[in-house]
Amino acid sequence: MAQKGVQLDRTKFCCSICLDLLKDPVTIPCGHSYCMTCIQSYWDEEDEKKTHSCPQCRQSFTPRPVLVKNTMLADLVEELKKTGLQAAPADLCYAGPEDVACDVCTGRKLRAVKSCLSCPASYCEKHLQPHYKAAPLKKHKLVEPSEKLQENICSRHDEVMKMFCRTDQQCICDLCSVDEHKGHDTVSAAAARTERQRELEVSRQNIQQRIQDREEDVKVLQQEVEAINGSADKTVEDSEKIFTELIRLMEKICFDVKQQVRYQQETEVSRVKELQEKLEQEITELKRKDAELKKLSHTEDHNQFLHNYPSLSALSESTHSSSINIHPPRYFEDVTAAVSEARDKLQDVLRETWTNISLIVTEVDVLLSNPQPEPKTRAGLLRYSHEIALDPNTANTWLLLSEGNRKVANIRQPQSYFSHPDRFTYCCQVLSRESLTGRCYWEVEWKGTGIEVAVAYKNISRAGKVSEFGRNDKSWSLDCVNDSYYFYHNKVQTPVSGPRSSRVGVYLDHSAGILSFYSVSETITLLHRVQTTFTHSHIHAGVRVYCSDTTVEFSKLK
Repeated sequence: MAQKGVQLDRTKFCCSICLDLLKDPVTIPCGHSYCMTCIQSYWDEEDEKKTHSCPQCRQSFTPRPVLVKNTMLADLVEELKKTGLQAAPADLCYAGPEDVACDVCTGRKLRAVKSCLSCPASYCEKHLQPHYKAAPLKKHKLVEPSEKLQENICSRHDEVMKMFCRTDQQCICDLCSVDEHKGHDTVSAAAARTERQRELEVSRQNIQQRIQDREEDVKVLQQEVEAINGSADKTVEDSEKIFTELIRLMEKICFDVKQQVRYQQETEVSRVKELQEKLEQEITELKRKDAELKKLSHTEDHNQFLHNYPSLSALSESTHSSSINIHPPRYFEDVTAAVSEARDKLQDVLRETWTNISLIVTEVDVLLSNPQPEPKTRAGLLRYSHEIALDPNTANTWLLLSEGNRKVANIRQPQSYFSHPDRFTYCCQVLSRESLTGRCYWEVEWKGTGIEVAVAYKNISRAGKVSEFGRNDKSWSLDCVNDSYYFYHNKVQTPVSGPRSSRVGVYLDHSAGILSFYSVSETITLLHRVQTTFTHSHIHAGVRVYCSDTTVEFSKLK
C-alpha cells in the first residue's frame, strides 16, 4: 500500500502535456502546473489568437502570464525522482495532445480506447464498461477512437445519420428521409456501405493487379538496366582491347619503320664512308705523285729528267668514276611522305568510322512497351535532323554533284567518273555516302520536271531496270512528278494525295521500321507513312533526277 501511495502522490507531479515528471515547474494563474518549456510551447502556438488558456481547465488569460519557476514544486519533484519511479503508472494512460480523450472523464482526461457511433462519444477503459454490461448499450457500434464523431451527426436535426441518400449521394438522418429527402432513393447506411464495400474490393483488386503489373515492369526495367550496364561495360572493355591492339599495331609499324630507316641509314653511310676512304687514299697517292713530278720538273740534269720521266708520268687508272652523281638531298623524305599519306588515309577512315560509331552509340534505344512516338510537328522532326552528303562513287555518269556533294543535277553530257562497282549505270540516281541508323530526318529542295526521293539498302542492284528506286524489295521511294505523288515499293505503285511543294521531308526510324514522307512549306503535311521491318543495317538516303532541267539539294537543317 505504501508503494501505491507513492504512485498516487507521484501522479500529481506529472505535466499533463508531456505526461512526465515536471521539469522546471511553473504554476499558472488558474493553479495548474506544467513544465516551463511545455507551457511556453503550448502558448507559442496560441499567440495568433492573442489569448492564452490552460490546457486542462481551458481558463483564458490576457495578457500572456509571466512564468516563474515554482521552487517548492521543483524541490518536491527532485525528492520524488530519488525514489526511482520515473515512468508513469501503466494503469493511468492520460490523453496527450494527439490522442482522443475520454468524453466522460473530468479534470485530467484519460486516453479513449473506443468510440461509440451510436452515442456518439469516446470512452476510456473505465467508462467503456457499461457498453459491455448494459444490454441496450451492447448493441451500440464500437470503433477505434475517432475525433470525427461529430461528422456523424446531422447538422440540421442533431440526429445520428443512419441513412444514405443515393439520389444526392450523402448521409442523412431519419428525419431527413421524411423531410428534404422525401421521395429520394434512400437505404440504410449499412446497406450503402455494403454496396460501396463491394466496389471498394473490386477497386482494391484492380489496384493490387496494377501494383503486381507495375512490380513486374519494375523487375523488367531493372533487368533492362542490368543488361544495358552489362552490354556497355563489355563494349567498353572490348573497345579498349581493340584500340589497344590497334595502338600496338601502330607502335609495331612505327618501330619497324624506324628499324628499317636506321638499318638503311647504316648501310648507306657505310658505303659512303668506304668510298670516301678509297677516294682519300687516291688523293694521297695523287698528291705524292704530284710532288715527285714537281721535283722532277726542277731537275737541271736533262739526262736524269728524261731517264725518270717515263716511270713518273704514267698514272694508274682510278677505280672510281671521275665524278659522283649529286642529286637533291631528299634521302628518306619519300618515307616521310609515304607515312604522312598513310596517316591521312587512316585519319579519313577513322573519321568516317567514328561518325558511324557515334551515331550507333547515340541512337542506342531501349524498346519499351511504349516506344517514343513519331514526331507530329516539324520542330519535333528537326530534333532528328541529319546532314546528308552524296557518294560520288554511286552517282550515275549523267549526274553532276556540287555544294559539298549535297546538290545534284541532271546534265546533258556524261561526266568522266572512274569506274566503280557501286555506280548506278541504268538510272540517273545516287545514294548517300553514310548509312543511316536510329532516327533520322532530312529534307530535299528541288526544282524542274520531277524527282524520286528514296531510301535503299546498300546492296541494291546498280544495273538494269531492277536498280530503279521502288521497283524492288530493297528500296522505297516517293515519286514527285507532274503535280502528283506516287509511292513505290517492290514494283507496287500507290497514289498519294497531298499539297504540292518544292521541299520534301523524310523521317526514318530504323529500329521501329517507320518511314514517312512529308510535304514541307509554311506547314508540314504527312504524305505517306510506311510501317515495315528493315532487315539490313546499312540503309542509305537516295534521290533520282529525271530530266536535264532538274536539280535537287539536300538542305542544311538547323
